[in-house]
Amino acid sequence: MNNLSQMSQFSKEIRLLITAFVITLNIGFFTGLNFVNETSTFQADGIETNYLGNENVENTEVMQFKKPKRDILTVVHNHILSMSIIFLLLGGLLSFTTINKKLKRVLILEPFVSIILTFGGIYVLWTGILWFKYVIMVSGIALTISLLLSSFFILKESIFTLKST
Repeated sequence: MNNLSQMSQFSKEIRLLITAFVITLNIGFFTGLNFVNETSTFQADGIETNYLGNENVENTEVMQFKKPKRDILTVVHNHILSMSIIFLLLGGLLSFTTINKKLKRVLILEPFVSIILTFGGIYVLWTGILWFKYVIMVSGIALTISLLLSSFFILKESIFTLKST
C-alpha cells in the first residue's frame, strides 16, 4: 500500500488539481486585497474611515457613514468562516510538503490567529477602540505573507513533481 505522506507520491491528476486550486485561490485572495485597497487605500486611517465613517471630518471628497452593526457582523461572520475553510485546505495541503517542520507548523497555525485578529479586530475597531486598526493592518499583512509562503511551497512541490513524472 502506498503511503501518501508527501505530495510527490500523489497522482499526477491530484497534483494538477492542487496546482489549479492554489492558483485560483491566490487570484481570489488578491482580488479581495484589491477591494481592500479601494476601500481603505491600505492606510490605517482608511480602515477606520471605512468602518466608522468620516461624517465628522471637514473637507472630505466622499462622505462615508459608520457601518451598521448588522453589516459589521455580516463581514466578520462571512470572512472568519470562509477564511477558516480556505486556510484549513491550504494547511492540509501544506502538511504534505517536505518543508521544515517548525516552519510548516507556523504556516499552518498563524493564519488562524491572523483571521481572528483581522476580522475580530474589525468588530473591536467598530466598537470604538481606534488603535485596533494597527492590529488589523499587521495581522492582515501576516495573513497575506502566510498565504504567499504556503502557496509557494505547495506549488513548488506540486509543479516540480508534475515535471518529474
